[in-house]
Amino acid sequence: MAGSPVHHFSRRTPETGSGDTALGMTIGEKENDVWERLVPLLNSGLVAMLMKGGIVMIPLLASSLISLTVILERLYFWRRLRAREISATILALAGEGKIEDALRVAGRSRHPVARVLHAGLLYQDRSPGTAMEAAAQAERRYLQRSLPVLDTIITLAPLLGLLGTITGMIGAFGIVSEAGLGQPHAITGGVAEALIATATGLFIAIMTLIPYNYFRAKVEQLTDLMEERATRLELLLGTRED
Repeated sequence: MAGSPVHHFSRRTPETGSGDTALGMTIGEKENDVWERLVPLLNSGLVAMLMKGGIVMIPLLASSLISLTVILERLYFWRRLRAREISATILALAGEGKIEDALRVAGRSRHPVARVLHAGLLYQDRSPGTAMEAAAQAERRYLQRSLPVLDTIITLAPLLGLLGTITGMIGAFGIVSEAGLGQPHAITGGVAEALIATATGLFIAIMTLIPYNYFRAKVEQLTDLMEERATRLELLLGTRED
């Protein structure tokens, strides 16, 4: 009986060491398992299909990343603007004759409509209409920022896809000239791979066109609001002078 604890301890000591070894082996096996799963993913499916599109896929994928970045930035920009619209407050203060308060509120705001009204209030004694028109033009350029990038991608992506298809077709016909018509699978495979570039370019253009038109509509909507609020402020200032 007295030897039992010693015998029990001697059994646990190698188990602890073997447990550390087993832990290391487990981590190594997990890393190998991750790589074994990752390599087939890169060699098959969507990634492999894109890689078959040729060298043109590089600028196409770069265009898609640029488009996604601009779209996310513009969505964040318009979401912030929606929470800053205080032109009704500025017009109410101007209608009550509190021009200094209206100037202070408009000056603190970063909303394009508020900036236009601020310009009219600053030049109320000279030419508020001209001042607001100039400010509205500057704000419109600010609202349209980055939209030319999306417009360029909408035009460029299908052209890059077409270029990839043409280069792929050249390669397919090169196979025909070298091997003759005895390898139809190689020829049709080359044509199918060539069309991947066109499909990718069209997909990027379509997915960019939808938010581009949305942002343009938002610009037009806010431009109309600037004109309407500027006209109302000009009328209020004219009534005040009379």
